[in-house]
Amino acid sequence: MIHPECPHRSQRGAALIVCLILLMLITAMVASNFTLSSTNLKSVTNTQIRNEAIAAANTAIEQVLSSPFYVNPAPESVDVDINNDGITDYTVNFTAPYCLSTGTISPASLPVSSLSLGSSFASTISTYYETIFDLDATVIDNASGASVRVHQGVRKLLTQAQYTTACP
Repeated sequence: MIHPECPHRSQRGAALIVCLILLMLITAMVASNFTLSSTNLKSVTNTQIRNEAIAAANTAIEQVLSSPFYVNPAPESVDVDINNDGITDYTVNFTAPYCLSTGTISPASLPVSSLSLGSSFASTISTYYETIFDLDATVIDNASGASVRVHQGVRKLLTQAQYTTACP
């Protein structure tokens, strides 16, 4: 007995081709997402390293500001351990602090915050100098070699003797 042609016989190969095309599309999407995620990871890592370097620069700037940097301005290097594991993570290299501008202040017009600065700012001194220094720091990540440059302006009130030494 001869059976009439079944309408399903002509469509059996089409399902396989459609499945293969969909499988190729899904594979391409997965590969694309993998590439995109690895690029995003590199970007986030670079941003994190940059932010840590800026934090290291700020730590080193605070360390320099707590010292009398204006007495004998000279280049210096500060090692920073950002994660407190005992290993230097960043090296911050400072150029010599540069006196950008100065202005004179009479003792009568001293800011209230300057009244408690100690004996070097006794009211018998006739003139004070309000100076602005530029601290220029280059931060180097010891692990990756990446570097960041940071400028910080610092206002410092100096006596005549300090001004003569710091701002020739």
